[in-house]
Amino acid sequence: MPATVHVRELTADDLDAAWELGRFAFGSDPQPPATPASAAAPGRTRYGAFDDAGRLVGKAVDLHHDQWWSGRAVPAADVAGVAVAPEARGRGVARALLTALLRGARDRGAAISALYPTVAAPYRACGWEAAGVLRTVDLATAALPRHRPASHLTVRAGTPADLPAVADLYERVARHRNGMLTRRGELFDTADRGLPGDGVTLVEADGELVGYATWQRGRGYGADSVLTVDEALAVTAEAARELVGVLASWASVAPTLRLCPLNGDAVSTVLPLEAARDHERDLWMHRPVDVARAVSARGWPAHARGAVDFHLTDPLAEWNSGTWRLTVADGAAELTRIDGEADLRLDVRGFALLYAGAARARSVAQAGLLHHSPGADPAALDLLGVGGPAQLLDYF
Repeated sequence: MPATVHVRELTADDLDAAWELGRFAFGSDPQPPATPASAAAPGRTRYGAFDDAGRLVGKAVDLHHDQWWSGRAVPAADVAGVAVAPEARGRGVARALLTALLRGARDRGAAISALYPTVAAPYRACGWEAAGVLRTVDLATAALPRHRPASHLTVRAGTPADLPAVADLYERVARHRNGMLTRRGELFDTADRGLPGDGVTLVEADGELVGYATWQRGRGYGADSVLTVDEALAVTAEAARELVGVLASWASVAPTLRLCPLNGDAVSTVLPLEAARDHERDLWMHRPVDVARAVSARGWPAHARGAVDFHLTDPLAEWNSGTWRLTVADGAAELTRIDGEADLRLDVRGFALLYAGAARARSVAQAGLLHHSPGADPAALDLLGVGGPAQLLDYF
């Protein structure tokens, strides 16, 4: 292993080596894609780590997403495609990559970051912390509730012309939650605009879309046949029941329904989730890129009000370290630097847990990510987590 690692953005000349590194890391097809990737791909920044001989030994991608946080779109640097050559693992390559990625992401205006780890420990060492799980479950299709179709609702197959309405309904569901992608921006503007999967089922009321499901039929019609629902969302209880009733009609040819439930939404309240079996669980992790920006950019509950001082430690992003005053009022919040020390001392991983609503401050203290002076109440930092837990519905 070389004594030093040099990190820079990848160029077109680096992409073959980056593809090969990713193939070894993720076990993908040994044949390169028919259409070569572009170094200047819209909506993403690719980073590479090189040894002294100029050999690529690591790579990572910053995806230029926005995430909804209580009604406001927050710019994110979501991380994907991290791979390190086997001979270089455990030698600081990933840390050097992620340090450069965070700095570049801050320079372009990102506030927060999420990723799906293959192993959590290296990302924890760099300030990310586990904040949630993208859960894929299997349900017996025959167990789905059936009901008499509502006369005021229309069910039909979707067409490509319906996709803007589908995107609008997704936004109606997602924008007042925390963590979900806006599905806007260059990454999505350049995506294929054909129908997702094999089909889209729409539920309408007086011509307005109130529910949809996108699905893949799969193969066969025997006991092992699976209907995969990529997404099923509704904005009324009646639309959710109608949608689930349509999915239930597949029982004779697809005994298993597979989907990712969204916690507490209209469709999930209809599904018999007590009978669900986990098919897959993908842990996701969260981290601030710029704490001041992360606080000011998001929405906050209008009823939340208060202020708390704390000291933050962030070894990778030194611009986050220091003593801060958090002030929340009237649906907005601000972090302001202040002089001196504070009775509450927070690690960046603890900040991630609180911001994402994944833990309360006392639990963060018990995990050793929040320390406090005698007599100080760690629960004061629960102010940072008001607004409910975050959830992701997209894998990247």
